[in-house]
Amino acid sequence: WCGRFRMDGLFMTGELRVKFVYLLSASLLVATPALAQDDQGDDGTNDIVGVIAIQPHLATDDTITVTSTGIEGLIAESGQSISVITVDQIEAVQGSDPVRLLERLPGVATSRNGPLGSATSVFVRGANSQQLLVTIDGVRVDDQAAPSGGFDFGTVLNGGVGRIELLRGSNSLAWGSDAIGGVLAVTSDDRPGLRAGVEYGANNTVSADAGFALRRDSQTGLALNGGYTRSDGISAVAGGAEPDGFRQWHVNGKGSLGLTDGLKFVAAGRYADSRIDFDGYPAPTYSVFADTPEYQTTRQVSGRAGLEYGSDGFELAGGVALSDTRRAYYDPTYGTAPNFNTVGRGVHADLKGRVDLSGGLRLDFGADADWARYSTTYDPRQTARTVGAHALLGYHDDRVSLTAGGRVDDHDRFGSHTTLGANGSFMLAEHWRVRASWGQGFKAPSLSQLYGYGANPLLQPETSDAYDAALEFDDGSGHFAVTVFRRDSSNLIDYDFVSSKYFNVGRTRAQGFELEGAVTVADSLTLAGAYTFLDATNRANGNQLARRPRHSLSTSIDWKTPLAGLKLGADFRLVGERFDDAGNFTPLDGYGLVSLRASVPVGDKLELYGRVENVTDQSYETAAGYGSYGRSAYAGVRLKW
Repeated sequence: WCGRFRMDGLFMTGELRVKFVYLLSASLLVATPALAQDDQGDDGTNDIVGVIAIQPHLATDDTITVTSTGIEGLIAESGQSISVITVDQIEAVQGSDPVRLLERLPGVATSRNGPLGSATSVFVRGANSQQLLVTIDGVRVDDQAAPSGGFDFGTVLNGGVGRIELLRGSNSLAWGSDAIGGVLAVTSDDRPGLRAGVEYGANNTVSADAGFALRRDSQTGLALNGGYTRSDGISAVAGGAEPDGFRQWHVNGKGSLGLTDGLKFVAAGRYADSRIDFDGYPAPTYSVFADTPEYQTTRQVSGRAGLEYGSDGFELAGGVALSDTRRAYYDPTYGTAPNFNTVGRGVHADLKGRVDLSGGLRLDFGADADWARYSTTYDPRQTARTVGAHALLGYHDDRVSLTAGGRVDDHDRFGSHTTLGANGSFMLAEHWRVRASWGQGFKAPSLSQLYGYGANPLLQPETSDAYDAALEFDDGSGHFAVTVFRRDSSNLIDYDFVSSKYFNVGRTRAQGFELEGAVTVADSLTLAGAYTFLDATNRANGNQLARRPRHSLSTSIDWKTPLAGLKLGADFRLVGERFDDAGNFTPLDGYGLVSLRASVPVGDKLELYGRVENVTDQSYETAAGYGSYGRSAYAGVRLKW
């Protein structure tokens, strides 16, 4: 089981060497890297906002939820590094795989153990994947039964998603445990009307989604989305003989109901049922084994209900959320019953508020409580409770935004922990903004680390201090930003194979810079890209952290042709060399991927689209020994009413 459950066994470290001149030359060929859009402020002035867009100027607003305060706010008022992917960009990129979207953002690297649906890790600025806090419609969806309590990105698809927000940098001040690398918020599609689409392509992959939304006014609305995806897949083991299939069906919804002026009831929920085949050890060498594959099923249930109130100068929101993840592992060789089960559940109650004080001052505050539990076939049920509170004082005017505050948490296993943070932004001149942030993060030991295999009930939380500073330019037709960052993490929990036990022994440093921007030419041609230089090392021995490329580059070209609305696009992804293991013994070669895509409207309600991924049929690995897709073609149709 330990060999199969690899979704967060990534405390390994790694090194890479890369052809820097090649990557840098490629980045210069595709113009400035991607970042933001320019919105008109209430006073008619241009506020530079931090929306990182695959295609700029598509976001419908500049309001976000992953700010340092944890409550909805304006991007222009944050000094942090924040990315936003809108539904228009999700549709433009096409497909059900969220990895193809996230890899376009600066500071992001990914790793997948085989085909679509396999265990997938997302590293933000070199942080471990389980150190990224993930929410879906406001619900924390980490798996409490996973060895390190992380979220497996192989279990979420693009169908029904309307928005993705990513905050890069430690932000436990507002969000509590897990936000060492950042916060990623996924929001359901709530565009009014009916939508449906189906796509078919390589490896007998079929994806179908449908949804609708109604909106009566700003306080009352309802949105429902559902979908089904299946694929014959590829062999999880590189070079394997038989494909490992995947299927998932999901349904999610959210709504609000106005109760009185300024007060509304809000609710959201998601159910997803997945199955992924995988190769045992040793992997099958003949296709006859495909009739009885080993496989894993995952059932995820999450939901939240609460109240929100807003009036002039005062906001208050609170609710209770539930996230339940159940996994079962099957080896048909030993019968039809599952060989191993895990159950992880988290209940989260929160209250957040905002009060506008005089003279541009603003107070943000909040309190929350978490109750976690887990059990497995071999581990009895264990629980943990965390209670926390935070407060931030901010000052905001037309040119300056400053925010600072603190947080205190109490965990019933390791005691109390304090977190601090501050960020600011300043308009230097027209079109120019400078911003900076400092944030602390922490991650409580998982229940598995405290009580499961290799348990150590004396574990303390992992901690981090993160800094970044950026200079941005935006004149409405183009945007450019350069960001430097550094994060020092300590007390990291690692497994000692000699004593077969977890200990707080790890110390890492991740530092580097990001270049991002976009330019639109004649309203029909958009060039965008993002380049990241990352030096992520284990400070105990100097080794590079595993699967973190020192150099990564994503660029795109989008052209709206004069031919009946035909849109053409191309995407380029370059990833440098890195190591797959903590000892830096297993190198992973760098690789380059090219994808082409097109779409064309047919009337007002129908759109046809298609793409070819990995056009050059590049052979590559994101995890040593695991397979990846070669040249693959897909076509689909979308309907909107």
